Amino acid sequence: MTTTLWRGGRVRSPADPFATAMLTDGDTVVWVGSDQAAAALTADVTVDLEDAWVAPAFVDAHVHATSTGLALTGLDLTDAPSLAVALSRVEQAARRARGGVVLGTGWDDTRWPERRPPTAAELDRASYGGVVYLARTDVHSAVASSALLAAAPDARTSPGWAGDGLVRRDAHHVVRRAAYAAVTPGQRRAAQTATLTRAAELGIGSVHECGGPDIGGEDDFRELLALDHGVEVLGYWGEFDAVERARELGAVGAGGDLFADGALGSHTACLSTPYADEATTGHAYLASDEVARHLVACTRAGLQAGFHAIGDAALGAVLDGVEQAAGLVGAEALRALRHRIEHAEMLDAGQIGRMAAYGLVASVQPAFDARWGGPDGMYVERLGPERARGMNPYAALAAAGVALALGSDAPVTPLDPWGTLRAALHHRTPGSGLSARAAFAAHTRGGWRAAGVDGCGELTPGAPATFAVWHVPGELVVQTPDARVAGWSTDPRAGVAGLPDLDGPDPACRRTVVRGRTVHLSG
Repeated sequence: MTTTLWRGGRVRSPADPFATAMLTDGDTVVWVGSDQAAAALTADVTVDLEDAWVAPAFVDAHVHATSTGLALTGLDLTDAPSLAVALSRVEQAARRARGGVVLGTGWDDTRWPERRPPTAAELDRASYGGVVYLARTDVHSAVASSALLAAAPDARTSPGWAGDGLVRRDAHHVVRRAAYAAVTPGQRRAAQTATLTRAAELGIGSVHECGGPDIGGEDDFRELLALDHGVEVLGYWGEFDAVERARELGAVGAGGDLFADGALGSHTACLSTPYADEATTGHAYLASDEVARHLVACTRAGLQAGFHAIGDAALGAVLDGVEQAAGLVGAEALRALRHRIEHAEMLDAGQIGRMAAYGLVASVQPAFDARWGGPDGMYVERLGPERARGMNPYAALAAAGVALALGSDAPVTPLDPWGTLRAALHHRTPGSGLSARAAFAAHTRGGWRAAGVDGCGELTPGAPATFAVWHVPGELVVQTPDARVAGWSTDPRAGVAGLPDLDGPDPACRRTVVRGRTVHLSG
């Protein structure tokens, strides 16, 4: 094992709020303290931090690595300002593809002046009759070209066929499988590598991959878990009644995107009362007795379960299922495994209390609120102002004692840990956000705890040497408790380890280390 002394910086550690040095032995932190005390230590390698800030690496608790990588290296329509611009980019991508499949993601019709998705005919014209799959930003609906629909004929007779090439629900799954079948192993590997490399560049040391049969499939999942990149991948397999398959695939949990419902933007999140802009309550994929059955099987197998649930009716079904499962295996057994709910957006106070009572983890994405919250966002359009104000109640979850883990759901929103923290702090609904310290903890230690891993996410002796080294413009600050005064303090008498000012520019990642291995080093 190589010992490394990191000195001359500012180390975020609960062991010493004023630490400037750290000693690692291979993959483990063995000491944290001052430069003066470090002078008495010996090490194989000494690294001068040059006043950089050293902190636990981020954990993104919900990603889809292959589709994120395809967006990073291909057609990403997230910033397309109009349908016309999106179609122009499809045409450019089709020319580059030279007859190959065009896979794109990120379009959001609620932000376009045309206020509608593309049609199959428009994709046909833009791609010269090519095979095109364009996922909506929430990846719960898509538009397919006529050539792709010809390769997936069952889509037209499946639930969720909306006509004009627009597919939701089962029809979307049929089309998505056909589109991704055209991705070669080499393309998958390149996309996965691009995602993990981007994560490392952003100081992310671990990601939770949320796979499943209707997301990337088994080959995609296995290949990602076998990829020796350095960024740690914890895999969740979202298939109902498939505990043994999850184990065989190497998953840490039988959950993640095990769908209880869909998404608000696609009108498929399951609500107790209809949408404000469409006469539907969305779609439920799982009933409470099915949730209970899956939870009982996972709990008896000692495997973490998890469910994708966004709408209030879907969350109600999941929580009813949790209570049914508790009657069969006991509440303590459920709490011990920290079963998860992904997204958990439309919770009321009673549901939050039930989550806390059964030790459920809320794996949430603050960038959703930043993108779709506020008085003129998609939430208001889909739900009306009153229901929209209750979305993503992070402060209430934290106050109730619900464990939080932060993520991006990339490619739905980009890998962006500092943007995630900023969105959690500056929630679009006043009073619903997190403090800076709580958000940072949820995006580091919280991500490990959400995967059932204790002892990670803090730089203390005995912890894994997983951290990032940052150039921080300006002073480290401590958030003041009173919003009526200046929001940040640099007073060292607080005796609390500081953070970069989230109202300032993002820190730049100089190095990312995962269990002692450098996975990113800036030039």
